[in-house]
Order: sequence, then C-alpha cells, then structure tokens
Amino acid sequence: MAENASHPPAHDPARSVERRVEDLLARMTLAEKVEQMHGLKREPIDGLYHTPPNQRLGIPGFRMVDGPRGVRAGQATAFPVGMARGATFDPDLERRVGEAMGLETSARGGNVLLAPCINLLRHPSWGRAQETYGEDPHHLGVMGAAFVEGVQRHVVASVKHYAVNSIENTRFTVSANLSERTLREVYLPHFQRCIAAGAGSVMSAYNRVNGEWCGEHAHLLRDILKGEWGFDGFVESDWLLGMHDTVRAVRAGLDIEMPRPKVYGRNLLAAVESGAVPVDLVDDAVRRILRIMLRFGILDGRPPAAESVVACRGHTDLAREVAEKSLVLLRNAGELLPLDRSRLRRLAVVGELAGAKNLGDRGSSHVSPPWVITALAGIQDAAGPGIVVEPILTDAPSAAQLDRVAAADAVIVVAGLSSKDEGEGQVSAGDRLRLELPEAQEELILRVATANPRAVVVLEGGSAIVVERWIEQVPAVLLAWYPGMEGGLAIAAGLFGDVNPGGRLPITFARSNAELPAFDVEHDEVEYGPLHGYRLADHAGLEPRFAFGFGLSYTRFAYRALVMESSTLRADGLLQATVEVANVGTRAGDEVVQLYVGCARSRLARPVRELKGFARVHLAPGETTRVEFEVPMSELRYWDEAARGWLLEETDYVAWIGPSSRELPLRAEFKVQLG
Repeated sequence: MAENASHPPAHDPARSVERRVEDLLARMTLAEKVEQMHGLKREPIDGLYHTPPNQRLGIPGFRMVDGPRGVRAGQATAFPVGMARGATFDPDLERRVGEAMGLETSARGGNVLLAPCINLLRHPSWGRAQETYGEDPHHLGVMGAAFVEGVQRHVVASVKHYAVNSIENTRFTVSANLSERTLREVYLPHFQRCIAAGAGSVMSAYNRVNGEWCGEHAHLLRDILKGEWGFDGFVESDWLLGMHDTVRAVRAGLDIEMPRPKVYGRNLLAAVESGAVPVDLVDDAVRRILRIMLRFGILDGRPPAAESVVACRGHTDLAREVAEKSLVLLRNAGELLPLDRSRLRRLAVVGELAGAKNLGDRGSSHVSPPWVITALAGIQDAAGPGIVVEPILTDAPSAAQLDRVAAADAVIVVAGLSSKDEGEGQVSAGDRLRLELPEAQEELILRVATANPRAVVVLEGGSAIVVERWIEQVPAVLLAWYPGMEGGLAIAAGLFGDVNPGGRLPITFARSNAELPAFDVEHDEVEYGPLHGYRLADHAGLEPRFAFGFGLSYTRFAYRALVMESSTLRADGLLQATVEVANVGTRAGDEVVQLYVGCARSRLARPVRELKGFARVHLAPGETTRVEFEVPMSELRYWDEAARGWLLEETDYVAWIGPSSRELPLRAEFKVQLG
C-alpha cells in the first residue's frame, strides 16, 4: 500500500447507533412514537412488564422485571437483601451479584432489571430500608455503580427511585422539602455515580420533592439528570400512581409511563395534536428508548441467556458467599463465639424465626427461590454428629422448654423482623414505627439469658434495631440481615467459626428514637435537613450503640503508618493516602478499612467527617497489607446556594483512617490551595 493512501474511518459504534435511531424515528408516525412511551398492560406477563412492540418497524419493546434481591419472574436465586450486601463493603462482590441477576433476567426473557434501589436511608423506620445499601451517599454510589456494571453485561439496569424517596406509608402523597444544598450533597451523589457507570434507565419516585411530583420534576429530570449529568438513557415512572399530569410529565422529561397508559397514551397524543406538547419532546423520549434498545442489543434480537443459569450452582454459591460476607458481629463478650464443637453436646435453638423462611419484604422485591435454608436447618447441618440440636421454635417457651434451654451447653436465639414488621406498603407492613424488636422477642431473649448465660442472639432484619433493653444481658450478637436462600448455612458458618464475620454496619444503630431525625408518616409535608446517621451523631455528640462501619471479628487488626502523598493539594489534584493494616490475631479475617475527610476550618456548617473511601481486605494471621486511597478534590466540594454551583474551599482539612466512623486511630492534616 502506498505510504499516503487514505484509510477508511474507524468504526464508531456510538455514531452508528445514533444514525439508526434517527432512521427509525424518521419512519415512525406520531401514534407509533407515543405508543413507545407507555407500558402494555397493568398486570405482568410471565412476571415481566412489557412495552408495546412495533411490528411494522421490528421494534420488540422492553420487558421489565423486579427486583433488588433477585428476579421476580418464576423461580430465581434469592440473594441477601441490599442492606446485607451493603454490609459487605465489597463492590467487586456486588458487581458479581449484579451480573448474576442480569443473567437470570435475560434467561427469564427480560431485558430491563428494575434495580438497584439506591435511596439513601435517612431513618431506620423506612419500610423499604432493606432494599438499599445504607445511609451514606459515597458508599451507596460505589455499591450501586458496581451493581449497574454487573447487570449491564447482560440487560439494562434501572436505578431507582429518583429522588429523595425514604417514606413508605405516605409515599403517594408526601413532599420531601429540602434545600438545594442538601439535595445536591446528600440525596443525589449516589445517583450521579450510577449514571457515570453507564446506567441505561432511571425510575422516578412516587413522592414529591419541594412540592413537585418526581415524575413531573423538570429540575430533577431535565435540568440535573439529563442536562448536568448528561444521562442519555430513558426515565420510566414508578408503577400505576407515579404520574399525574400528561403535559407536565413529558415537559419534565418522563419518557415511559409504566405499567400501562393512564396519563400518556391517548392523552399524550391529543396533547401533541393540540400543540400543548411539542413533538420535539416526544422525539427526544423515543430517541432515548431506541438508543438503549440498540445499545443493549434489544432491537437486534440479542439471544437470551440459557434457562440453566437460573438458580444454578454458581449463583446459589454466590448467594451464600454474600450472606457469609454480610454477617456483622455486634457483640462477643468473653469470646463466646465462635462456638467450639468439641465442647458442645447439646445446643438449643430458640425462636419462631429459627425455623422460618425469612427472606424479607413480600412487595416488589419478593423472590421465589427453589429452596430456602433456615437458620435452624443451617445450624443442624453444621453442628456435626456429636452435637444434639434441640429446636424450640416459639417466642413464648414453657417452663419445661426453659429447663431444656438451661441444660444446653449453649443456646442460640433467632430473633428479628419479617414482612409483618417492615416492607413495601400495601403488600407488607410498611414503615416500622417501633424500632425495638417485638415485645415477645425481647421477653424471650431476657428469659433465655436468665436460664442460660451462654446465650447467642442471631438478628434478622433489614435495618437498625434498638437493642438497649436486652443487649447487656447476652454475651454475643450476630447480625444476619435477611440473608437469602442460603442464609441458614451462612449463619451457622459464622456461629461455628467456619467463617470469620467481616461485615460492617452500613447504617448507624442508635440507642433510641430520640437520637434520630424526625420521621413523620402522618403529614404530606416533611422537612429534611442535611444531617442523619453518623453525621447527626457526630454533630450532636451522641454515642450510638453501634457506629456506622462497626463490626467485630474473631481476630484483631492494627493500623499504622498513614502516609499522605502531599500535605498541600490543588483543586485539580488527588488526595492520595496509604496505610498499613496488619492481622495481629490468630485467625484469618476480613477488615474494612475506611477513610473519612472533614473540613477543619470551613466558612459554613459542614459534617464533622464524611466517608470518602473504603476497602475490604483479607489477611492471614500475621499478614500486613498496604491499602491505598485516591480521592479527587471534587469529592470535597460543597454546593453554594448563591453561586448555584460546586465550590472547593481553600482551607485546612483532616483525613482519618480506621475501622469505623467512631474508631479512627490514624489522622493527618492537609491544605487545599486554589491559586
């Protein structure tokens, strides 16, 4: 070939997609365009919610399916709930969970998975707390982005519920009112991180924000999501009651009404024909729909995954791995745990939940797995032939049963919550107004602890529980969340030490409701401030029962040698820090190393410290590793109301590193210089 010969331009997939979008759009009638912007019918077909196909142009339509802990279409792998997965602090693991759910979605005929739920947990009373990852925006964003990346190796991920959704009982009417700064700094960063990870879809929320319905909120949808963040996918409504006004919704940027045409459909067609809605807005919505169909191979008939992947051995093993890595050891006085099989002859297992298939909420996140291993079954399997496991499956044991509890070498009480206590409204219990355990369970724990001092409490549930009445009466507490279909095996592995609990709390456990922000499920106007969780505890000088990031281990870790790459950073620089972490105990174990940053001399009110990085590491006894953190300076900015933009303060900052928000043995100061 001659030296100066021209070469054909490299193939540009994005440009090719856009050309095909425009070609299809040009061939569609107005009625066909409008038809793309709503679901097909109210009820699912084989568990899937469809948008109408266009037979003339060969457009197949979306097939959407719930949910956050597994595919809600036929039988599927039931993973631990989102809050449990948040407790792993392991984005690589969450990416694998997302990929597994994406595969099972495809195998069930779906092409859009309605997950992840990344609403920030402002208050543990929220009924759907279990669906999200925790209370911190940085942690939520990292975990959610990892899930999105995993899912979208196979199908479209739909990030929900946008935005400020954190009350269940009044979700259809409530307006969460907050400042622009609080919105930007607290309630939106995790959504932005998921958009940056390439999320193809976003679901709007039922509630209002500052008086505007989220499905009609032009500032949220068109200004921020599609404008500032450059989101080029589609927005669908929450189901049935997520939309109210045709013209306002389409002008705001709501692209698809689900699951059927109530506000769009004929109403939208008439609004365009009358001139109330410019056809350009319809074209923009349909472009987004077609773009995602092309980008994910939906329009070209991407073949589904094989049915054999659904609840396959690899996925159920993954569910067990997640359940094991989400275990949080809250208390272990006298090192009662792990239980020593060689010293056990009789083991009592007490409580109704011990024999219950307790997967969590029965709303849109419900999953039907082929089996569920209960806590009792897992303990029986793990105990071994030399140990008699005696089940007492009641929360109100008789005197004779308590005598058997007293005679046991150790007793395990399985207590906690279920869909009768918390969950999605209209299906499960809704918001949880009592933060303690049910009274019968508290009485059970106290009676068992009196009968046998070698008592272990295993807690199940989706959020923080107030434990003050009984926590000092029992030597050991293991938090298992709603641990999924393999949860019983994971619980047993943690109790017997086959697994060293390495989960950490993604939420703060307060000592009482008085230490928490107000939670109002009676009024349709609620005020949200900037502080909740560990931020509120730090600001108010409160001592939570268990801090954000907290978790014990069967080994011990030491932190040393914090090194900052530079003590003076520029606006375009990186905070670079390294720390040595050593396992100074006798067992292998996992530690979650956490980096917090605070602005020491801010000109305005800011949190004492905020999580800006975390890393889960596995260390053998005597092993030391170096953990590296890099934080862009953009992560340290605040939203300036007057300037209507992000600003970085030129002042002094502090970085802390340690195992929780309240145990931070290493500290370093640095400055930011803008000039």
